[in-house]
Amino acid sequence: MTARAWLIRANNPSPMTLDGTNTWVLVEPGQRHAVIVDPGPDDAEHRTATMATVNAAGATDVALILLTHGHADHAESAPALAEMTHAPVRAAAAELCRDGQPLVAGPLPVGGLQLEVVSTPGHTADSVCFVVKADGALLTGDTVLGAGSTVVAWPDGRLGDYLATLRKLRALVDERQLRVVLPGHGPEVEDPAAMLDAYMRHRDERLAQVRAAAVGKTSVDEVLHDVYGGVEPALQFAARWSLLAQLDYLREEGVPVPSERAD
Repeated sequence: MTARAWLIRANNPSPMTLDGTNTWVLVEPGQRHAVIVDPGPDDAEHRTATMATVNAAGATDVALILLTHGHADHAESAPALAEMTHAPVRAAAAELCRDGQPLVAGPLPVGGLQLEVVSTPGHTADSVCFVVKADGALLTGDTVLGAGSTVVAWPDGRLGDYLATLRKLRALVDERQLRVVLPGHGPEVEDPAAMLDAYMRHRDERLAQVRAAAVGKTSVDEVLHDVYGGVEPALQFAARWSLLAQLDYLREEGVPVPSERAD
């Protein structure tokens, strides 16, 4: 996908995962050490494909396994892959790490590969993104998708955090002159600025819709029906997560809205 990033897509398509979870293999040209980002679900065939891609990229070993967050479709395969490769696993959440320290924001060089960790809570509390400086690439996990919009996974995910994250990433795109988003699901995005602008507009529009729909309502289900009634049944749980995150955000602003306890 770029000079340093190779894509392996897991065979776990669904309404939530789109065509499947994207696992990224990062290798600095001329170097022998690979970094694997989001090894995906616990699937032996996917691990085999990932290791074949490591070899195809010219690497002879895996130096590090990174997780953008702890959801199973991104992180479940990490322990088995760590056993195979003897590579440490690092994530923002300490409980996901194996033989490595929790990630903190800032530079993360791995041999000649220059990475940067960006703290991006919102989708989940432990979400992070990674910048591949030389490629002008941003690996976003579930924070920004290649298609559609991201679910704020309430109660762990918080809308206020997510809105701040979108603003941070938008500024980072300009500051670092980032040219491509490599997401956790869906295709790569070749105009990060436009994608992030669209994400922020969507959030503003949806929040205004929820604010209007909540007037006079006494239950979350009433608002859910008005705002997300057309969402397919398989995604209703995700719609409810997003709605609860928005209602919490509005409540913190002093807007009288129904709570989950009122149902």
